[in-house]
Amino acid sequence: MVVTALASAAPAGTVLAFDYGAKRIGVAVGETATGIAHPLVTLANRDATLDEIAALIAEWRPALLLVGLPTHADGTAHAMTARARRFASRLHARFALPVALADERFTTREATSALRDASDSASVRKGARDAVAAQVLLQAYLDEHAA
Repeated sequence: MVVTALASAAPAGTVLAFDYGAKRIGVAVGETATGIAHPLVTLANRDATLDEIAALIAEWRPALLLVGLPTHADGTAHAMTARARRFASRLHARFALPVALADERFTTREATSALRDASDSASVRKGARDAVAAQVLLQAYLDEHAA
């Protein structure tokens, strides 16, 4: 996983991760001390989203926000890459927390596969997919930064 940063280093503590999408934003939470990520919630991407994120930040008190950076399979940028970067910048500006960007290629595919194995219900899979994709992203980040 490639991590680029608005934050200079990975601080210890709680991390909130975001799988940014045009319609939905998956959120996961993890702890650097345990190195374990958990899916948290899927938010509708709308005007009130930053207020909902503010409530999550107040509840979890993260040391870092991690935003998935979508790219084509070969790593080149596309329209959602720029939108995810803008989202990361808005998070940094509003919450004054360190924000890191991480390569999220294949996280949704991995989440879909894991959910298919865990549930027969298509509606359960669809509702959880974005939060599980954020969990996959965050778990890779925690694994990479464990030391």
